[in-house]
Amino acid sequence: YEAVKQIPKGCVATYGQVAEMAGNPRMSRAVGNALHKNPDPEQIPCYRVVNSRGELSGAFAFGGKDVQKKLLEADGIEVVNGTVDLKKYGLKIFR
Repeated sequence: YEAVKQIPKGCVATYGQVAEMAGNPRMSRAVGNALHKNPDPEQIPCYRVVNSRGELSGAFAFGGKDVQKKLLEADGIEVVNGTVDLKKYGLKIFR
């Protein structure tokens, strides 16, 4: 959760990047599972995490269809067809 807190407003990270930030780049699936159980959504911006293709999570992840999209757009991130442009919005430290 500490790694996710480091993703600044206006940026996204992939599950793999979060796993790497947390110290184990091979644990991206575990990251997804942990984020699904986010204990403090107000302080841990899990909605800023997308898959390796920039695709958003399913509707179940944030309590309804388009919730993640709306949260990302409120951060200034453009979402087109359920996808974020990782070249434009991805964490620069991983490029």
